[in-house]
Amino acid sequence: MNEEQIEYWNGGAGDMWVALQERLDRQLGSLGRVAFAALAPRAGERILDVGCGAGTTTLELAEAVGPTGRVVGVDVSGQLVATARRRNRSAQVSFVEADAQTHVFDEPFDAIYSRFGVMFFADPTAAFANLRRALAPDGRIAFICWRSVEENPFMTAPMVAARKYFPNLPPPPDPEAPGPFALADGARLGRILAAAGFRDVAIAPHDEKIGGNDRAGTLELALHIGPLGRLLREHPDKRAVVLDAVRDAVEALLVDGIGCAPSATWVVTARR
Repeated sequence: MNEEQIEYWNGGAGDMWVALQERLDRQLGSLGRVAFAALAPRAGERILDVGCGAGTTTLELAEAVGPTGRVVGVDVSGQLVATARRRNRSAQVSFVEADAQTHVFDEPFDAIYSRFGVMFFADPTAAFANLRRALAPDGRIAFICWRSVEENPFMTAPMVAARKYFPNLPPPPDPEAPGPFALADGARLGRILAAAGFRDVAIAPHDEKIGGNDRAGTLELALHIGPLGRLLREHPDKRAVVLDAVRDAVEALLVDGIGCAPSATWVVTARR
């Protein structure tokens, strides 16, 4: 059911996330730790990391559960899973290339975690119901996802700056379609989790400035990640044309030469 996203993350997007893994982890790491604190992993637990990417969060979870625990990272991107496997040195960690919306997990998990990995499902209710089935009785889930695109200028500013060079852009996609901001509507997100069978659902707004990369690193992320990154992968000939405008937009996202831009997310917890 997620064929479009599987194709996307196994193409140029997956290659780009592998190449930029360290810079992305630097930018998103503090937000991942907010969800980590909400999950509160304990020694000996079995945890599933959904949308594990290159494995940074999975390996952090492994440190928390210790040698008596187990952590499984799942992602649809073959490139990212391969990278995660190369980085792994722990016997209690494994990685699965699979679609979490439909994959049948062969063990019950005490907890499920995700750092921006649950917004890409074609059928989010079915996906969360499938994840709920993967939990042990009274198991819990904690994840972080983006609020609206308008509240996250590090994603919008580069695209706004470059838009004039793309006069024939199609209309904006359906805001509920799979993508980074598919769960931006908190009320809808609550309905999805309730329909999937979760209880004790809590959806809390979190606001924090993120970045951490220098000027060159922030510019590189602006050109390769988010709406503009996708557009430039489709129109690589436009990169040189938009470069100066995007560089100017990035300057507004820097403090003392380091990326520091507002971010707006939901921190979500629930129980089976």
